[in-house]
Amino acid sequence: MTGLAPAPAMTDRKPGQPKAFIRLDHLTLDFPIFHGGARSLKKSLFGKVKRPLQLSRGSRTGGEVRMSDNAPGVLEVRAISDLSLTIRSGERVGLVGHNGAGKSTLLRVLGGIYLAQPGMVTVRGSVETLIDTNSGMNPALTGRENIYLLAQHKALRSAQLKQLEQDVEAFAELGEFMDLPLRLYSSGMAIRLGFGLATAIAPQILLMDEWFMAGDARFQDKARARLANVVDGAEILVITSHSLPVLEEWCSRIIWLEGGRVKMDGPASDVLKAYAEAMNAHV
Repeated sequence: MTGLAPAPAMTDRKPGQPKAFIRLDHLTLDFPIFHGGARSLKKSLFGKVKRPLQLSRGSRTGGEVRMSDNAPGVLEVRAISDLSLTIRSGERVGLVGHNGAGKSTLLRVLGGIYLAQPGMVTVRGSVETLIDTNSGMNPALTGRENIYLLAQHKALRSAQLKQLEQDVEAFAELGEFMDLPLRLYSSGMAIRLGFGLATAIAPQILLMDEWFMAGDARFQDKARARLANVVDGAEILVITSHSLPVLEEWCSRIIWLEGGRVKMDGPASDVLKAYAEAMNAHV
């Protein structure tokens, strides 16, 4: 993806900073659903459960549904189960799997939104997340004020702030809405602003969910061109998408998740072929 356009003028990487690196060691992440004793019906349904409840062996969606080992009576979903992997500088990694396989959850773990429990997460390098449309933005502030908020967070100098403001304003094309509160924006407008902010400064590690593909065709073309520059400037890319052509274009490595576990991890062409064949077999 080199040669499309110059890399972003601003970057989060400082001189002499170590190369980006990600490592997960035996990561497990559970989400509680409810307390079994909270209501009499739930108590009668789940109070006698003595072993983990689990989806059928043939299911490809969701994690393990089980009674908590640490909180009696609490039903939980194990979104990620004993997952270990390493991602090094220079890698472009795609995550595939059905809804509920753990893709977005894994992105949130890498972005520091969810904490490992148990397990260890090591993330070295500056991180930018394109996961939620309004991530990092304050809906009570105007679009322009959200630009200033990012500049303050990144400790930008006045000249850099001016460059950031001009760049995001030109990309988002919000017109007079740039000076109106974010809460008045349509979802498409919020996506344009959020994407413009998230891609204005190249991080060492870029984590991206497929929401960036939302919007009209013209925005998608602009987003792809802008994203190409940011990816070129980032050391590590981790992206989740249901679009196999997108993953084939952007990624050199694919991790196939199923039920919160790694089913296959390897070169993009090999894993995408196996994944496509598995999907076709279940149609």
